[in-house]
Amino acid sequence: MKLHSQFLRLHSMHGGAEEASVTLDELAHTLGCTHRNTLHVIKKLAEQGWVCWTPSRGRGRRSSLRFLADAEEIALSSMMQAISSSEIRSAIDGIRGHARSSSLQDTLQGWLLAYFGYHSELRSDKRIDTLRLPVRQQLHNLDPLYMNLLAESFVSSHVFDGLVARSGGQDRIIPALAHTWDTSEQRTVWTFHLRKDVLFHHGKVLAAEDVVYSFKRMMDSSQRLLYSNIFRDIREVKALNPGTVRFLLKQPNELFLPFLCTSRAAIVPRDLETAFAGSFGRRPAGTGPFKLVEMNEDLCTLEVFPYYFQGRAHLDRVEILHVPWDISAAESETGSAFHIVHNPSSGGPAAWSRIHSEYSVRKFVTCNTKKKGPLSDPLIRAEVLSCLGGGLTSAGDNAAGRQQSEAAPAIESGSAGVADDTVGLDGVDNTAESKTSAKIMACASAPALQIATIPQYAGDAEAVAAKLTGCGYACHVLSVSPEEFKGPVRLQADLILFSLLRDQDEQLRLSDLYSTMVQHLEPQIRADIEGRLQIIAREPDSKTRAAGFQQIEDSLRQKHQLHILYEKPAETAYLPSVRGVTFNSQGWVDLRHLWFPPEL
Repeated sequence: MKLHSQFLRLHSMHGGAEEASVTLDELAHTLGCTHRNTLHVIKKLAEQGWVCWTPSRGRGRRSSLRFLADAEEIALSSMMQAISSSEIRSAIDGIRGHARSSSLQDTLQGWLLAYFGYHSELRSDKRIDTLRLPVRQQLHNLDPLYMNLLAESFVSSHVFDGLVARSGGQDRIIPALAHTWDTSEQRTVWTFHLRKDVLFHHGKVLAAEDVVYSFKRMMDSSQRLLYSNIFRDIREVKALNPGTVRFLLKQPNELFLPFLCTSRAAIVPRDLETAFAGSFGRRPAGTGPFKLVEMNEDLCTLEVFPYYFQGRAHLDRVEILHVPWDISAAESETGSAFHIVHNPSSGGPAAWSRIHSEYSVRKFVTCNTKKKGPLSDPLIRAEVLSCLGGGLTSAGDNAAGRQQSEAAPAIESGSAGVADDTVGLDGVDNTAESKTSAKIMACASAPALQIATIPQYAGDAEAVAAKLTGCGYACHVLSVSPEEFKGPVRLQADLILFSLLRDQDEQLRLSDLYSTMVQHLEPQIRADIEGRLQIIAREPDSKTRAAGFQQIEDSLRQKHQLHILYEKPAETAYLPSVRGVTFNSQGWVDLRHLWFPPEL
């Protein structure tokens, strides 16, 4: 493969004419090697029939180099070798660097796509089933405490377990690491009884002290963590004996048990700091159906954990690869290699079965009315948001389903009687346009409105900025990392753009969303929302809680504090040969139940 690269390097520098007149010095400079090694490379290329070399005697004399092989064919051959040897990064870089035509790029991508999907091989008379999945998000950290992206949460959910889990409908919670649990009449004392002989991947046996450690490190963290408004209600967590854990809450909270189902509340081993020496985020050990055996910037490899307490998974190996381009473009030709595609294009193959997971993604903007600026005026705020009244199409369309932050909360769909483009406020004379025109003109001449978001949503933020600019409002998009986004940057922006992931953890995400939003709202509205959230947290009926969250959304939209840009439902397509397709709480396929019937 090195020879391929050397040919392409020479061709990119000297392949413009049918025959190049070059010196040995020039070729050595291009290849970055000595004269002797350069002649060795030229000889190898000539033996392959890729070039014809006619040297001239004498130092500094120009020789003749003629390229016989087509550069794009050499690039294709190089990519195929890279794919077959699992050098995915080299393959992707090659696609970007040498695909001069769109047709070649499609071909190269097709070869790369063929690497993915289900593969089976025999090793020592044993069938090894491997599933290779592409993800557009690069995995950074699988520690349940520090992960930020939905793709990280997806992987983590197969490496770790919680005390309890969801099954089927939103309200059904089933045993996981705890085989049963009890709660006091006041709903402030929760006691969990652990299963016996559950193993971590590094061989340790699960005990109550592991549960205590997992929650104490969460409670003691100084970082702004997802669902912190829930676990901050834990007053004490205590191991009563090796198999029993008791939680004491500061006040009743009906979202506490659903919180324990999330990947954020996964149980980690108490020897984390000593056994893993600071590498736990990239070399974690949980109790889940798969154990992580390799993780780098391109590849995350999982292998089945045969001692899983709920039974061995069917797959033997899962390889999750970071591919920074959209897979749907090549789906029609290479879809059979994938077997499973999240958010497939509507024009995909008719032979595919399609199923909706119960989640969708909404993109929204909120206004920072705590900041002194034009949006603290309700009339100007209404006018600015009315510029977005037509909504927004999904930037890149597929981005909404694939490029999600794990911290993205969810929101109840529907907004009974509340229109996005409503300009008027209760008690305001909307016909008195002359009263607002001066303020609006002043806003248009003020410093640019700052829109804060994270890189995954920068495309949507730019689309919002373009719409507002078209209405006369200058804008500046500030895109920061998810960690920075949790900090003061939101309080310095005028508009904040983020997403709402509507999944089985919807009510938890709503609670976290509104608890975060109040930080940039005026005191009166903040007090109203915080009061509503306290009532919701004490409400045992899920439907009543949902109605309470809907009232908060309606109120914020009526006051022009919240504007929904668009919503994208999720769909998964899969070939009929795939069996056991079920979803986890976030709408991703549960890999533990997948299996592929052997060819007979």
